[in-house]
Amino acid sequence: AAQTAKQVVVQRIREAERGIIFDEYVSRENEIVTGLVQRKEKNNVFIDLGKTEAVLGSGEQTPGEVYNIGDRIKTYIVEVKKTTKGPQIVLSRTHPGLVKRLFELEVPEIQSGIVEIKGIAREAGSRTKIAVYSHDENVDAVGACVGQRGQRVQVIVDELKGEKIDIIEWNEDPEIFVGSALSPAKVINVDVDKENNAARVIVGDSQLSLAIGKEGQNARLAAKLTGWKIDIKSQSQVSDS
Repeated sequence: AAQTAKQVVVQRIREAERGIIFDEYVSRENEIVTGLVQRKEKNNVFIDLGKTEAVLGSGEQTPGEVYNIGDRIKTYIVEVKKTTKGPQIVLSRTHPGLVKRLFELEVPEIQSGIVEIKGIAREAGSRTKIAVYSHDENVDAVGACVGQRGQRVQVIVDELKGEKIDIIEWNEDPEIFVGSALSPAKVINVDVDKENNAARVIVGDSQLSLAIGKEGQNARLAAKLTGWKIDIKSQSQVSDS
C-alpha cells in the first residue's frame, strides 16, 4: 500500500511539473528561446531549453545550416502541445517570426513602437525582405533597423548564418511600395491595376536580372511582401512590343 501511495505521489508531482512547464512555454509561443543542441535523431534536432527539451523538426531547419551538439542557438516557438509524455515544444529556424523577433530585440525603436514592422517575406537561409514604417517623421525606419555602420542588421545576419536581408520602407501608395520592394533593383515606372491587384513594373535593361533575381527570388519575395502580382519588363521589351 505504501509503495502504491508513493507511486501515486510521484506521478502527481511529475504531472504538476509537466503542467508548470506547459503553462510557461505555452505563454511564450511566437517568441524566441535560446537553447543548446543536445542530440540528433533521424532528421530531428533536440534542443535543451534548461527546464525541458524541445524539437527542431526537419521541416523547420534552415537549408544549409549545420547544428552541432553543444551549439547555442536561437529558435522560434511555433507551438506547444500537450502529450501523454508531457509538453511537446515545436521550434523553428525558418519561420518569418524569427526574423521579426530578432529585429525587435536589436532595434529599440521597434520595441518602443516608433518603428513598426509591416510585413516580412522570407526564404530561409537565402533571403528575407522586411517592410518597416516610422510613426515619427524624425526617425528613419530603415536607418533605425540597419543601425550605425550596419551594426544592428549585421547581428541579425550573423544569427541567421549569412541570410541576406533587404529592409524596405513601407508606403501606403502601392506604386511606391512595389518599386521599393524590388530593391536592390532600381525601378523606372510602376503601373498598378487595383481591380486585379497586379502591378506592371518597368526597369532599365541592366536592372532586369537584378529585379527578377536568381531563379526569380527577388520578384517572388517582393510579390509576397506587397501582396501584389508583379510583372517585370525591361525598357527594350516595352519599346519592342
